[in-house]
Amino acid sequence: MASTLQKLTSVVHQATAKHSATVIFIHGLGDSGHGWAPVGEELGRHLPHVKFIFPNAPDMPVTLNYGMAMPSWYDIKALSTIDSDQDEAGMLRSRQQVMQIIRQEVEENNIPANRIVIGGFSQGCVMGLLTGLTAEYKFAGIVSLSGYMPLHTKIMNMASDANRKTPIFWGHGDADQVVRYDYGLQSVELLKKNKFDVRFNTYRNLGHGSSPQEIRDLLSFLKETIPAEPKA
Repeated sequence: MASTLQKLTSVVHQATAKHSATVIFIHGLGDSGHGWAPVGEELGRHLPHVKFIFPNAPDMPVTLNYGMAMPSWYDIKALSTIDSDQDEAGMLRSRQQVMQIIRQEVEENNIPANRIVIGGFSQGCVMGLLTGLTAEYKFAGIVSLSGYMPLHTKIMNMASDANRKTPIFWGHGDADQVVRYDYGLQSVELLKKNKFDVRFNTYRNLGHGSSPQEIRDLLSFLKETIPAEPKA
């Protein structure tokens, strides 16, 4: 089945020193890898050993936006509640496509999974969590920005043991009017309840976006989880 999946294209910021770690960061609804590529360039100045991969979502009709086709990892029917019907089939299909990128890094580029950070923003945050929590690979870290827990009524039954202790960086603005701050709080509480190592960062007066402080905090997280020299 996986071999019949369309391979994702990506925007890639190559390591400028010896490549020893990779960040795979997934964009949000209606965006592309180019939207976050400048962040990769900025972070890369401080992390020359890291390659940044920003996959591009395929176009698909999105119910939330009146059926208009746009870059999307899965259909979104509503964001009025965290309990809104989620497109499980679409999520799992995109997860398989992201896993192809991960496997390529591990098997072809010889980057150990514990030197890979997976994550994303908004809809991409959801995909990063789904991939990170259910993969058999042990990752260095998971980055969750301004998103919510995928398939929250069943995700813990789907979760593997591989990343139970993997640090999760969660950033969310308390003025977010798209993915409400409460959704982030509820998602983090579910992770904590199930003994995941999640670090919740609140950004005051930040809407649905990022901020210089969040990027600085993310840089510190990456320096900790994928330092230039692999931990002994």
